Amino acid sequence: MSLKLADDQRFALMKFRRSMQDTLQSHHDDYFLLRWLRARKWDPTAAEKMLRNSIEWRKQWDADNLDKWEIPEIIKPYLPHGLSGFDKDGAPVIVIPFVGMDMYGALHVITQKEFIKLMIKVLDSYLNLAKEQSKKHGQLANQVTVIFDMEGFNLKQYLWKPAGELIVTFIQMYEANYPEILKMCFLINAPKVFAFAFTFIKKFMDDYTLSKIQIYKTEPSKWKAALLKFISKDQLPAHYGGILTDPDGNPKYTSKICQGGKVPKEIYIKNMDKLNEDYTTVVVRKGGKLEFDISAPEVGSILSWEFRSEGHDIKFGILKKDVTNGKKIEVIPIRRVASHQSDEIGLLTCETPTTYYVVFDNTYSILRNKKVHYSVRMLPPTSVASIM
Repeated sequence: MSLKLADDQRFALMKFRRSMQDTLQSHHDDYFLLRWLRARKWDPTAAEKMLRNSIEWRKQWDADNLDKWEIPEIIKPYLPHGLSGFDKDGAPVIVIPFVGMDMYGALHVITQKEFIKLMIKVLDSYLNLAKEQSKKHGQLANQVTVIFDMEGFNLKQYLWKPAGELIVTFIQMYEANYPEILKMCFLINAPKVFAFAFTFIKKFMDDYTLSKIQIYKTEPSKWKAALLKFISKDQLPAHYGGILTDPDGNPKYTSKICQGGKVPKEIYIKNMDKLNEDYTTVVVRKGGKLEFDISAPEVGSILSWEFRSEGHDIKFGILKKDVTNGKKIEVIPIRRVASHQSDEIGLLTCETPTTYYVVFDNTYSILRNKKVHYSVRMLPPTSVASIM
């Protein structure tokens, strides 16, 4: 199959190949190089820098030898993904039931480093499958089609800083090292709260990736029609408009697509990989309370918090200064929170530029001091993107 390139594009490809000849291997064909060139708008110098950085990154993670590294057995049942089949051009179709991803639990049984390694291994395995498909079906099969099922999406766990930061790391890793591998991405069953999350994470995506994403609300008739334009029914679970089921009739095709799920607390491992490093630790004295202020500089700022206490609960709430009379009024009522059992995470959209007050109240306890680990942030305003 001959490449159809304009003269300047062909020249850029020749220059790029020549500059990379000291590191390229036999499987690095023109199609491989074109991914990096397109990602850098046909600038061979910029493409060379991008590819060399990626080669160095792969060495640091020993990515080419991860086929010999086994994903920890403890996390395998809780990783929601699977190969459904192949689209009409022969490209692999990956289904990810996103609600089954328990980031908080996962990061209490494996380290962040292990999580990144398993993501590299999974991505590479799907890409290797796409490359094999391209030998039979042509280059249209040398990418992946992905279905993210966002039904039941809960923003709360991604406000936990280690989880949020890891998601951003994944996106940055993908953009820097896997250019132009996405054929189509369907985000289906997207609730309203997902719009806020997507507005934030899309800042880390390039234009090519964004152009491949189609977002659908919880309207099955629309997203099923969209899926079936690209994917035949015999390559799609019945739950998504196809005909594939498990032997017992389960329409989600769980024998091939792991649904993930909540990681049991009894298998948590303590002291995982510096999960506390960005928290402030305080002791709230018995019969006392801690109150500190944080300013919302403009309308629409987002106040987010996450905290945990050791051994016992604590009262928590948010106040704000009334701009008309200067008095403090409750916006999140002060109440007892079982933050010794699980992290308390939340956010608040600031309706007026004013001062907010975070309160940890231990006045009800006359016997015990309470140790609290917290992180409180004021995020800039975000305009919520509209969803199809």
